[in-house]
Amino acid sequence: MSKTAKVFLGIGIVAVVALAVWFFFRFYFVFGSGVKAGELNLFVYKGYVFKTYEGRLIQAGYKGSTGTIQSNEFNFSVTDKKVAEKLERSAGKFVELHYKEYLGALPWRGVTNYVVDSVLTVEDYARGGIVEPLDAPTEVY
Repeated sequence: MSKTAKVFLGIGIVAVVALAVWFFFRFYFVFGSGVKAGELNLFVYKGYVFKTYEGRLIQAGYKGSTGTIQSNEFNFSVTDKKVAEKLERSAGKFVELHYKEYLGALPWRGVTNYVVDSVLTVEDYARGGIVEPLDAPTEVY
């Protein structure tokens, strides 16, 4: 093998490793995790090629810029079917959700950077309190 071929092979290997490290940190590294609470406003199963569960949580309070007032919304995706089934039964109720934040979204994981991995509690104020205590996250990063 010539010296030029070895140089190009070395550059190619370094480029592939650098791309793999970038891809991991962009799409699989858990940047943050936490809990969000609010009223579950929307929960749907949608997509053209990759069907994913997507939801919207309306949080207490308002955010606003000059001349506008908006509600605080938390848009999220769900990959676990059991969590999705719990959320499908919780529309309009106050929920606490544990989520993981990624730096980038993948089409098969959802359209947002936030992936809910468990439902902590569901409360129905119309019925006077907690409907059922649910599971806590199994892994916390």
